Amino acid sequence: MRGNNVLGVIFSNMHDDFVHELTTVRTLGSIPFGGRYRLIDFPLSNMVNSGINKVGVVTKLNYQSMMDHLGSGKAWDLSRKHDGLFILPPFGQGNAVYTNRIQALSGIANFLKHSNEEYVMMSDCNYVVNFDMQKMLQAHITSQADITIAYKDGVRPTSAKNITVLNLDEYDRIRSVDVDPVGTTKCNFGLNVYLMRKEYLEWLISDAVSRNIQDFLRDIIQARVATSRIFGYHVEEYVGAISSLNDYFRVNMDLLKQDVSSQLFERNRPVYTKVRDDMPTRYGIGASVKGSLIADGCLIEGEVENSILFRGVHIGKGCSVKNSIIGQDTTLCDDAKISYVVTDKNVVLQPGRTLMGYETYPVFIEKNAVV
Repeated sequence: MRGNNVLGVIFSNMHDDFVHELTTVRTLGSIPFGGRYRLIDFPLSNMVNSGINKVGVVTKLNYQSMMDHLGSGKAWDLSRKHDGLFILPPFGQGNAVYTNRIQALSGIANFLKHSNEEYVMMSDCNYVVNFDMQKMLQAHITSQADITIAYKDGVRPTSAKNITVLNLDEYDRIRSVDVDPVGTTKCNFGLNVYLMRKEYLEWLISDAVSRNIQDFLRDIIQARVATSRIFGYHVEEYVGAISSLNDYFRVNMDLLKQDVSSQLFERNRPVYTKVRDDMPTRYGIGASVKGSLIADGCLIEGEVENSILFRGVHIGKGCSVKNSIIGQDTTLCDDAKISYVVTDKNVVLQPGRTLMGYETYPVFIEKNAVV
């Protein structure tokens, strides 16, 4: 079955409250990640690499940065006369701002209705993972499932909220679903990626709206485990959960590990993003860089160690940057020293400033701040 028989739907705002420090001016999906990417690049690239050529991005609030990043979809080969990329804001069909997944799906009912694809692949943006959705589709068809949910087995993300724990039999059929169970550590947890037939999804939405059902997980997935064929699809690749600022810091830092970066940026499944043409990074006399991920367009005149620098960052003379994530176009003036710090875009750290956080409690500096 070809991937272009699948419609992609990405929810960019579904978990904005998880990292509220970074979502006051943007959606969760447009949070910068890994020196040059945004979180939405991962589900969108997964879909494109699997042959899906029609994707709707459901938005709610603060989606200007999302629209600026996605543009026409050219970076993902989705700038097309037919199909391609669709931004689906609220109020487009007379609906108000949604508060849950069912309302969001109800708001894009016409988009679903006028799409000719047989299947729908839905994904959120709070998990960083690069996997083959084509294999998930094949498993869905082979098992004759009504719904297939991608999951990862392992230690439950400690700060993850609304986590779905799946109890499966030997055939990967889901026998029960627990939402936010207490005391669970090692488990099979869902990745908020769902696959089903489009007609079945439309029926579920219509039924939910008619009965005023509000919770997709509890009122649809949990309630139908016994009566529907709901299967899991095991994702073997690395999965990074973004449920808090601490998670954001940790998952970014995981990129400095070779085994993680090789799984996330697999050669046969590239992660696409908006291209910003910039000069190579320049290193001044006396600059020192160790174990760090440096994007293009930076100017480094100080010391950088075990850190991630986004595009256009300037590290002044005498500066020391350790275990930190420095947002795009940020300037650290001479003799500034930081450790375990996360900055948003366009931050200025004045000369001689010192900021020290901790591995489990990084200091955050908001966008356009002068410290």
